[in-house]
Parts: sequence; structure tokens; C-alpha cells
Amino acid sequence: MSALRPPIQPLPPRPSRYGVDPKYVTKRMADLPNMTSVFLEELFPDSPKVLYPSDEGIQAIRRATELAMEQMDLSMIQPHHTVNVLASHHGFTLLGGEPYAEMLRTVYDVVKSRTGAKEVRLRAGVGLRFRETEEYIQRFQLKKYFDRALGMAPIDEGIPIETEIGTLYGLKRAYDADWIIHVHNSDVREVHFHRQVDRAVKPFGMSYARIETRSTYHQNLGPRAANFTARAIFESEFVQSKFVGAVFMNMSPGGVVSIEADNDLYRINDTVMVDGLRYYGKVFHLLGMIDECIVGLDFPCPVPYVFSAGVIYCNFVGANVDLFDLSVKLPPYTWYTEALYGKDGKPLVPGVPPVNPAIKMVVHNYAWIGYPSAFFAEHLPTIVVGKKQAEIFEHDPQNLEYMKYALIASDLDEAMAFAYRTTGTDKVIAFDGAVGGMNVSASLAEDLRRLAPKASQDVDTYLLPKWLKQRGLAPLAQEA
Repeated sequence: MSALRPPIQPLPPRPSRYGVDPKYVTKRMADLPNMTSVFLEELFPDSPKVLYPSDEGIQAIRRATELAMEQMDLSMIQPHHTVNVLASHHGFTLLGGEPYAEMLRTVYDVVKSRTGAKEVRLRAGVGLRFRETEEYIQRFQLKKYFDRALGMAPIDEGIPIETEIGTLYGLKRAYDADWIIHVHNSDVREVHFHRQVDRAVKPFGMSYARIETRSTYHQNLGPRAANFTARAIFESEFVQSKFVGAVFMNMSPGGVVSIEADNDLYRINDTVMVDGLRYYGKVFHLLGMIDECIVGLDFPCPVPYVFSAGVIYCNFVGANVDLFDLSVKLPPYTWYTEALYGKDGKPLVPGVPPVNPAIKMVVHNYAWIGYPSAFFAEHLPTIVVGKKQAEIFEHDPQNLEYMKYALIASDLDEAMAFAYRTTGTDKVIAFDGAVGGMNVSASLAEDLRRLAPKASQDVDTYLLPKWLKQRGLAPLAQEA
């Protein structure tokens, strides 16, 4: 038997108020015996070529951003004007955060050089971890780069925005400049909410909105229905009077494919919708074909947002259904979200699919607080590595019951020994942020290589055409 390919280097632990000190992360999932890696290009030879990571390094992001912004009209910005560059926290979790930070810095440089605007500020929105973007601003020294830079929380002062459906509320600091430029990414992570519809517009109802408005996604209207709140805000007279354009980091599971920039957000919206379906569709479908596994959480993000092969854990929890399918023939809810479950742990309405039955156990080696995650531990057997990490969850107001459902292991080896013995499977997938592929056990690597051709054929033959048709998009032309 040939030697195993070494695992891909996982993303290192990061100091944060939302996670344990990195010194307590003494062993990674990738360090376990019998772990190996599979590359996306190996599984899917038609994977798109990425501009980052590449041999050119971070300069590729700057070059592509400058080139993309050449087509943007910035003539409305006068030297005496102020500009808010609007950002979102999730962009800083992609590929370590440096490509998103470099794109933001490049936007600043281009706007300053072409317009002479007196003040170009960074306004970075966040979700439930109110201080997270402040950590990123400090980490990437963005206060030193922008004329001003600050993080925005959804509980900050709001501003009423009159829309076609009534008064909704944005964050005052997002709109306290003469002009705004929307700088985001196409990562499909919260596909359970936007369903790859109006993906580019979503931050106007989330990252840049007050908690009363952004909660329409989480607590009121839920998946699919809430999309129109973001569109209503974006299309309001108030927002349109300030909107210059958008710059997007267009993502694939393997990395950054392109930088998209346009004054017309809906042109970018169409691009990221199509690219998200075709770039992520095969990985989603392949992960849904896994029959059994142990999941390792090992990434500096809250529980649902840890990455493997460009896909987050909560998408894998829902991989037993097609998250891209908008068909009315499916149950009314194609996402398990905890909002659809009562205190007894049972669905509030008929038709809510169960969590992915392929997940036999979850080993929580390293993941953050800051997102309500007790649901995951309640529905999937979970072992948390280390008392320090368990204590953080026990004292997090959003996760007071997480450890009620989870066990504690003294170290990773002890946790894995229990997981192997209890589940009877040696198939392991690590959500550790490995770039360009995924770290898995040898047995699961063998399964993935065997299943990938069928997954690819399924998507090319009938799934991608169906997804496109459901969204009113024409089939993609076959590339030579």
C-alpha cells in the first residue's frame, strides 16, 4: 500500500475573545494517524482556476481589484465628499482573511486616487459577535490604512429607511457618508437563508441592518421569504441616492476565482448566483453522498461556520437535502434551522427534514462561541476537547445549554478513541479550513474519489440545469 498523502495545512488558531487561547489547541484533526488529503482538482478536474491562492500571492488580489474597478464609474464622488466602504465579517474568515483585507485596501486606494475624496472610511458589519469585526480591523491594521475604520453591531443606532413594504431599519453608521461602496464576497455559506437568490443583496438586510430588521431571516420570515427585505432596503430611494457600486471577491471552494466590480449590483448578483451554483454544486452534492462519518470541528469560527472544501459545517448538517433546489415538490422547509424546532427538540411543523444522518459523531476540537449552537449538540452526539473550551461555552449567553448535550474529553486522542469505538466507523472529515481540498481519513478519501465522478455527472446532467431554470437563468454553454 502506498504512503498516504500528507494532510493540507489547516488554518491556524486565532486569538479571539470568542475562542480559547491558541495555546490550548495542542493537536489538530490533521495530525491524527491515518489522515490524508484530497484535492478538489483531483475530485473534479473541471474545477475553476483560482487567482488566489496562487504563485502570484496576495498581489493577485490587488491586481484583479484594480483591473475590475477600471469599469466602475466613480465620477459622482467629488473631492469634498465622504465615502463609506461597507464590509462584512464573514469575508475575513475566507482563506485566513488576508485576501478580503487586501481587496478592501485596494478599494480605498483606487477611490482616493481617482476621486480625491477627503475621507474614505471602512464600516464593517457583523452578526451576533458584536466585537468580531473590531478584531479583524486590528488584526489587519485597517485603522492605519483607512481614514477611519470601525466595526458595526446590529444593536448600534439605527436609521429608518422608507421602502416599498414600509419602514425598515439600517445602521446609521453604514449610511453616514455621502456615498457607499458595497464590498463583499460570493461565498455561499448561508445558502439555507438566501438559497442562492439575491446573494449579492443580502447584506443590506443583514450586515448593514438593525437587529429588528436582520432578524427577519432568523426569527420571522426565514429561508427564501426574507430575501425581499434586503432587496427592499437596497432599492429604497435613500440607499440608491448613496450607492456607487459594488466590488466582490468571487469565490469557489478552491479559492478566489475573480474580482467583480460594477455600478449595477444586479449584474454582479447574476454572476455570483450562477458561479455559486456551478462552483459549489458538485462539492455539495458529493458531501451529501457520504454514508457515514465522524466530523471534526477545527477552525477559528463559531460552530456552524467552520470550513471543509469551501463548505461550512452547517451546510453539511443539511447535506441530506438539496440546498440549491427551489422545487415546490420538496417539503416546505429544506433546512433544519433551529428556529423550526420547539423546546422538545421536535419540528414545529410537518416536513422539516432531520439533520444529516451520515454524521455519527462530532468531535469539537476547536470552534468558537458567539452563535447559538446548542441545537447542533442536541441533535448530533458531540465531544468537546478540553475543559477550557467547555467552560467558554458554558459561560456564553448564546450557548448556555451546549454542554448540557456534549461530553468533555481531556484531549483529542481521547475524544477520537471514544468516537471510533462508539460509532464503529473510521471515516473522518475535518472542518479545519484546509485550502484547495479537504483533510479526511484514508477510508473516506477512498469513498470520495469513487463517488466524485457520479457527483460530477449528476450536477452537469440534470442538477445544474434544474437549479438555473428555477432561477430563470439559461443553461450554461459547454466550454470547449
